[in-house]
Amino acid sequence: MSSTATTLPLSRPESVAVGDTLPELRIPITATLIVTGAIATRDFQKVHHDKDVAIAAGTKDVFMNILTTNALVNRYVGQWAGPSARVGRINIRLGATNFPGDEMVFTGSVESVDGEKITVKVIGTNSLGPHVTGTIDLSIPSREETP
Repeated sequence: MSSTATTLPLSRPESVAVGDTLPELRIPITATLIVTGAIATRDFQKVHHDKDVAIAAGTKDVFMNILTTNALVNRYVGQWAGPSARVGRINIRLGATNFPGDEMVFTGSVESVDGEKITVKVIGTNSLGPHVTGTIDLSIPSREETP
């Protein structure tokens, strides 16, 4: 596997190879990020915005919902792939919980390339371990088709 980090954003799929790595992205996990992510995704479960309810439910604080995690995965891959990329499928699995005061570090690598279709493996890790792992299928039009 290559350890080459491809540049941000990609200009064309021909510049991508299996094994290429995506640049690391660090995201501070704040209570504001957790609460606004829950509100933006219309997830009004109190464990995502009320610390007392979250503690009563057995956690140490409010915690990030899966829809916010999904959006952050999409952001990570989208920033790398560029504005002409189109996400076809995001398949993620949650692991360690994201709590305020932590940091999630995204890393990724290209798993497959078939013309304009690219599959990327992504891992978002916090101090407790992997928060999210998954694969993202996307397509990036070749330069000739890009407006």
